Amino acid sequence: MKINLPLSREEAALLNAGATISLNGVMYTARDAAHKRLIELLDAGKPLPFDIEGAAIYYAGPTPAPPGAIIGSAGPTTSSRMDTYTPRLLELGLRVMIGKGKRSDAVIAAIKQNGALYLGAIGGAGALLASCITAAETIAFDELGAEAIRRLVVEDFPAVVLVDTWGTNFYETGRTAYLTH
Repeated sequence: MKINLPLSREEAALLNAGATISLNGVMYTARDAAHKRLIELLDAGKPLPFDIEGAAIYYAGPTPAPPGAIIGSAGPTTSSRMDTYTPRLLELGLRVMIGKGKRSDAVIAAIKQNGALYLGAIGGAGALLASCITAAETIAFDELGAEAIRRLVVEDFPAVVLVDTWGTNFYETGRTAYLTH
């Protein structure tokens, strides 16, 4: 199923845990160092470097682009490192997070409360995922290098809904379905 970003709360509610989707539109990269900086901006009463309402954050730190390429390898990083910062960003309208690995109970509760989604991208497939990126530009925290915030435009970026807006966790339901067959 093709999904256009940014995403509304109503559109997010149509997706169920376990669904495979194809993302199109704008997403932002941010790892733990960038998340820490985003929270520092909020604490100081300053604006974020992008409109967070309906936004998608991809937990990735792309490698430098080789000659002639838009971006280097762009695989997901472990999402739990952002768990401390995530509930606050979800309260401000963050709609989609893309990464790998399980999330904390607090993040899953915040996903449910705020009508958001947690999507999984395939770890180890950074070159394949980079081929879905049609444009990339650094928009904040350039001094962080690979962890700077980048605005990406993606086309047919593959993902799986890991936690849906109802709090259904595919890490649990998928395992249960597997074990009962």
